[in-house]
Amino acid sequence: MTVKSYRELIAWQKAMSLIEAVYLATRTFPKEELYGLTLQMRRASVSIPSNVAEGQGRNPPRSSFTTCQLLLDPCVNWKRRCYCVQD
Repeated sequence: MTVKSYRELIAWQKAMSLIEAVYLATRTFPKEELYGLTLQMRRASVSIPSNVAEGQGRNPPRSSFTTCQLLLDPCVNWKRRCYCVQD
């Protein structure tokens, strides 16, 4: 099966669900974190599906390692922000 659009990718769909969850969760953060941790978590979550779409749309496609690295970086950043919230 050939993927015609990044929107068909399960990774992109799950990343979009993550954005929604992050926005809902960060609504409860203290107002003084609006331009700090809240903004960082939201930006990191938004970059994940953006990178999925970018990787899928490359012509010629990148190697799978490069694509995975492109996707992994924002995931790691987002995970670090989650650790900050837990502390």
